[in-house]
Amino acid sequence: MNHPETPLFTPLTIRSITFANRIGVSPMCEYSSVDGFANDWHLVHLGARAVGGAALVIAEASAVLPEGRITYGDLGIWKDEHIEFLRRITTFLKSQGAVPAIQLAHAGRKASCDLPWDGGKAITPRDTNGWQVVAPSAIPFNEGDPTPHELSAGEIHAIVEAFAAATKRALAAGFQVIEIHGAHGYLINEFCSPLSNRRTDQYGGSFDNRIRLLLEIVEATRAALGPDLPLFLRISATEWVPGGWTIEDSIELARRVAPLGVDLIDCSSGGNSPVAKIPVGPGYQVEFAQRIRKESGILTGAVGMITEPQQANAIIADGQADLVLLAREFLRNPYFPMHAAQQLNVPVQAPKQYLRAFHHSIRRVH
Repeated sequence: MNHPETPLFTPLTIRSITFANRIGVSPMCEYSSVDGFANDWHLVHLGARAVGGAALVIAEASAVLPEGRITYGDLGIWKDEHIEFLRRITTFLKSQGAVPAIQLAHAGRKASCDLPWDGGKAITPRDTNGWQVVAPSAIPFNEGDPTPHELSAGEIHAIVEAFAAATKRALAAGFQVIEIHGAHGYLINEFCSPLSNRRTDQYGGSFDNRIRLLLEIVEATRAALGPDLPLFLRISATEWVPGGWTIEDSIELARRVAPLGVDLIDCSSGGNSPVAKIPVGPGYQVEFAQRIRKESGILTGAVGMITEPQQANAIIADGQADLVLLAREFLRNPYFPMHAAQQLNVPVQAPKQYLRAFHHSIRRVH
């Protein structure tokens, strides 16, 4: 149903997929897997947001290789055995009218960390649950962190192939959108940034060389995904560090990836430098989505302290982005879309089991 005066609740069609509204659940690491497997926690966590009315539910950063996990508790999609439980999740999400998506990731030099509630520090192969991290260059993220292994050209090609293989598994599991994680200082972001990429081969130096891995992953992922389903790309639109990646770089990148089959840029920022000074505040990253959308012509998703229905609706109404993607607000309120509909005077679309909470004409009490 269209609500022209409330664009937050207007459908959006990308390729063969129509999203019922413009509200999506951003990928949020749960650090609750063993050997990469999804479990009941992920089913309930993601399922609750679908019940709550989100049109798009993106499963957390899922490692395409075991060494690509941020922590040993990360979700994975590097082997066929991961598919079965993920399919259970996507089946439920679809039953609630949500489009299931998955974010494919490799953490690069920021991998091999302890669980956040246990301190989250980097751990080495000598530590329990640790492994050797990899990166474009042998530059640690933080002083004192383990030095990463500099990837060879052959190892880089294997990572590209791992993204393609993970895409095929995601399709087998029932996902309808793939998002490539190219943000937050993880491997793809590390290659793109001059702060972390000091290579002198075809994957380093110039802008064209630094984005080469990302373009190869986009091409391989799109080929595996086929022409009908949407492909998203999350980027750090700026690094917030002098001499680092800039919003102008992001606009040029958007112009390059659109012809290769990326449909939407998910516009985050930061994460590749521990000294970045980020001016965090309500909607602080929305301007990046607006500029990339306006100057490249690609669809964008806005993220970053979007917490109020009126705020989210204004982002869509003003043409700043095509989707709003919420994370922490969905942790606080899994039913944000239902509450937003009430506040914005739009008919609430709720599961039949919940209708009595929103429609007073249903009197029967059980």
